[in-house]
Amino acid sequence: MNDIDNTNDIDNNGAIAAEPWRIREAAFDPARAFLHETLFTLGNGYIGMRGTPDEGTREGGGQTLEGTYLNGFYDTEAIRYPENAYGLARVNEFMLNVPNAKRVAAVVDGERFSLDGGRVLAWERTLDLKTGLLVRTVEWETATGKRLRIASRRLVCCARKHVAAIEYAVTPLNFSGPVRIDADIDAAVTNLQAGDDPRVGSALTGPSLIETRRDVGAHDVLLLQRTRHSGFALATATASVPSGAAARVAPAGLGHVFEADVAQGATFTLHKYVAYASSRDMAIDAVGPHARAELAQARAAGFEALAREQAGYLARFWTDADVSIAGDDALQQGVRFNQFHLLQSVGRDGKTNIAAKGVTGEGYEGHYFWDTEIYVFPFFLFSRPEIARALLQYRYNGLPKARERARQMAHAKGALYPWRTIAGEECSAYFPAGTAQYHINADVAYSIRLYLLATGDFDFMAAQGAEIVLETARIWTGIGGYDRKGRFCINEVTGPDEYTALVNNNYYTNAMARMHMTFAADVAERLRAERPDDYARVAHAIGLSDDEIRAWRAASAAMFLPYDDDLGIHEQDDSFLSKKPWDFANTPQENYPLLLNYHPLVIYRHQVCKQADVVLALLLLSNQFSEGDKRRDFDFYEGVTTHDSSLSSCIFSIVASEIGYRDKAYAYFMETARLDLDNTHANTQYGVHTAAMAGTWLGVAYGFAGMRLDDAGLRFAPTLPDQWTGYRFNVQVRGALLEVAVDGAGTGYRLLRGERLAFAHGGTPIALDAQRAHIRMENK
Repeated sequence: MNDIDNTNDIDNNGAIAAEPWRIREAAFDPARAFLHETLFTLGNGYIGMRGTPDEGTREGGGQTLEGTYLNGFYDTEAIRYPENAYGLARVNEFMLNVPNAKRVAAVVDGERFSLDGGRVLAWERTLDLKTGLLVRTVEWETATGKRLRIASRRLVCCARKHVAAIEYAVTPLNFSGPVRIDADIDAAVTNLQAGDDPRVGSALTGPSLIETRRDVGAHDVLLLQRTRHSGFALATATASVPSGAAARVAPAGLGHVFEADVAQGATFTLHKYVAYASSRDMAIDAVGPHARAELAQARAAGFEALAREQAGYLARFWTDADVSIAGDDALQQGVRFNQFHLLQSVGRDGKTNIAAKGVTGEGYEGHYFWDTEIYVFPFFLFSRPEIARALLQYRYNGLPKARERARQMAHAKGALYPWRTIAGEECSAYFPAGTAQYHINADVAYSIRLYLLATGDFDFMAAQGAEIVLETARIWTGIGGYDRKGRFCINEVTGPDEYTALVNNNYYTNAMARMHMTFAADVAERLRAERPDDYARVAHAIGLSDDEIRAWRAASAAMFLPYDDDLGIHEQDDSFLSKKPWDFANTPQENYPLLLNYHPLVIYRHQVCKQADVVLALLLLSNQFSEGDKRRDFDFYEGVTTHDSSLSSCIFSIVASEIGYRDKAYAYFMETARLDLDNTHANTQYGVHTAAMAGTWLGVAYGFAGMRLDDAGLRFAPTLPDQWTGYRFNVQVRGALLEVAVDGAGTGYRLLRGERLAFAHGGTPIALDAQRAHIRMENK
């Protein structure tokens, strides 16, 4: 049993203190270890390393998960249905837990440092959001009374896709003598089993990585493996460099043993460099040489140079993306922590996306959802537009499989994007809440439309965007039709609310489909007028006719959008108001989330929402609703929504802010801002909630600052929460960088980069340029 002495700790329970630029653990608490493994994860959009100890996971003392992930690297398994049906998803893709190459451990007199043995005298671990370094310092006493300090620094290189590095320094405190450092690769890791909760992990059986070769050199190791079904090759490579004492080196398994005679107070240091490469990015026979080449470059640069490079990368990110809040350190910490994890999690190569749990855990099997386009995309669009473009390129690269899926779903033309996927296959085995969410097509089109408005990048539209928009728009006339009253209706779909499935005329779906078809017609006509050669190429490639464009215009004009005159609200679907309201008063708190405690049919028969649905439409299509409509819709749907989804509270916050419900706006915002740091959904140990993290940024920019960008242009309507003294954030629009700073006296706008930017403040037009780069306005 571990004996931990916390007498010198500032926080006896190991909780994370509220600090604006870092998260810090001042004591080791086994009860929080599993959660903190998620919070202290490091990543770079490709590699993700959970914040487990350098020495590897503990042998006892609570649940743990030794997780290392590569965004987009997956294996497959056949989905098995007890009862079969045509068109069901057939193959599941799941992100793999790859070998743990960061493992390093100190050994004295044969006793290996462990949190389950000896005595921990002092402990501190810090994740610095400015430098991207995970730093841990621990003082430990062996069973024989020898004391040593172990200080480690870890980073996953943001500027080097395939590389991570560890510095591990051991200092004897009350003795002189031999100290050993073991450095190896743990290839025995496995994926976490989901059990009854799909938010946790996967349902795979057996190992998915098969070793094909290993090379153990003087200081380096190369491990080659292949996936069991998907056919990918993986290279894991390490190089370990000792310093500070003359070291004796010997190979041991998939690693090495380094031993040196160290004087009391002196330090024995090992730098370990790690590289991963897979055949998702290159030819199979290139993965080993590529990993070794990346490793050689990192080793030549050295740990300090990599650390400076990392700090420089993050300095540039924070210069453009930081959201500063005055008056609440805990909230400031939460906002920056969320932004940091979004940057760590997002793919930026056009072949990968951002998973629901990022690169921090195996929940939802590493799948990408529509969360990207509606929640995450705006954050990167207005802070790192090149990453936003790469996310759209991911959808373009997925068009072939989206076309295949459309054919499986009986659409003769067009493309249907999967609800959940990694490489483009529909991986949802439960079609009522998966494939039936046809709104994914409109969500993708919405993000492309927003990208065009924000960047003016019509070159992307001509090269890739138009084809996505046009192909996906075809699905609406494929599944919709006109009723006896001449209304265009879309039947048997599921909207964003997963507690209401397979309905007719889901309001969100119909409204977004109307937007999509109108946008598709506009894009086709503009492309034909401005880029006739590109139009001819695209039209020929997909067989587009003028009749289709006219059909989109007609369907958009005739779209049926359910509205209840008696209540004065937009009805979520044709049947929603006819259902029996859920009995919230007699539902025990332990029965939430409902999906884990009630059969889906029980939930579907009731008037209850898991998350924002109509309320989400109020935000995305804001200029199509009056303030009275928004208020009545909000009031009604707030009363029937459980917010069992982490995607929900941020949307309610933004709309509440817009209609003047200041207290509710702030309360919902706070549910989102520290959702993972405070583990309010009680499952962050399995991975962060990237959509909610992005929802925090949306809550500041779209919510409190009232930012909107649509055909009417860019506009703001700032308010200042009573709990703050001020806040500041930047947005990139049309090549310009605008600072928005709100305080009790009003709002300051400053043009930090770019020649000119026009926008509106509370309805007042403003234009900033080099001669007039700053203006202050009163808040209304």
